[in-house]
Amino acid sequence: MQAQYIHDGKQVDFTPDVDVPVGSLVIQGDLVGVTKRDLKADTLGSIAVEGVFDFPKDPADAETYTAGQKVYATNDGIVTDVPDGSVFLGKVVDDAEPTDNVVRVRLSQ
Repeated sequence: MQAQYIHDGKQVDFTPDVDVPVGSLVIQGDLVGVTKRDLKADTLGSIAVEGVFDFPKDPADAETYTAGQKVYATNDGIVTDVPDGSVFLGKVVDDAEPTDNVVRVRLSQ
């Protein structure tokens, strides 16, 4: 059997166990996505697995993030430059200073 095209893959199906608000980071193993709308529990929806998003960063994080830098996310969706205990999120697309509240990231799978 040959591969069969299904869709462009910019978003993938996702059925949450609990209600998930818009903008939530969803981690399924190494698959990372973001909800683009509120999702109700046990109802088929989707998560974006491509795109550029602003992710929150810990206010105590004194790191400067630079464009092109690989970043990771903790289970609660906070950007970090530490891969241990986190999941690969993507690459920074706009420099973020220690005083910034968010880091702009292009999702990568």
